[in-house]
Parts: sequence; structure tokens; C-alpha cells
Amino acid sequence: MNDSPISRSTLLDQHLGSATDVSHVEVRRISISPFTVGGAHTHNGPVFGVIESGSATFQIGQGDETILRAGDVFYEPADVVISKFDTADEAVVFLGYFLLGEGAAPEITFCQ
Repeated sequence: MNDSPISRSTLLDQHLGSATDVSHVEVRRISISPFTVGGAHTHNGPVFGVIESGSATFQIGQGDETILRAGDVFYEPADVVISKFDTADEAVVFLGYFLLGEGAAPEITFCQ
């Protein structure tokens, strides 16, 4: 029996590879309005996130679509196409954790 008032659960354990050079992390709160198509995009570094409120349809490349809801975590690998981060009838607010190399700023590049 566990009588501890503290509970810990691992929500995501993501391997980043040995080539990852992270010198700092930038955390952003990002809000996306309802009925927004985010557009296919890439980031210059790995991005982790947690949905605070609302929901979004999330897809990496041609993988399965997932509906992210409040409390869900997600991972966007560096330089990999994020095909969807779209909202439907409600907005989404999430915290994005951008892992960055020395002197780098978070960048998003939209695909053609």
C-alpha cells in the first residue's frame, strides 16, 4: 500500500538520440483559434508539448491522426513534417517546450 500524498506518472519517455545538442529550453504558451488549419510544418529542434485546454488533431508525417485533449502530451521531432495540428470547433491552448542549441531561436518552417 502506498501512503504517499505524492503520485508520479511518466506520460512520455522520448529518446532524442546521441546527436542532440541542447543548451537551453524555451517554453511558450500557444493559443490557436477554433477552425484553424495549422499547416504542414517542421521545427529546427525537438518540441515537446502539453495541452492545457481544448483539442487539436495531430499528425506526424503520414502517421495516424490523434486527437489531443487537455492533459495530453506530444512530441514533434526536429526537421520532421508535422502534417496536422488543427483545431475544430474549439480553440486549443498548449505549452510548447522548444529544445535549442547554443544561440538558436525556435523556428517553424511551413511546407509547400
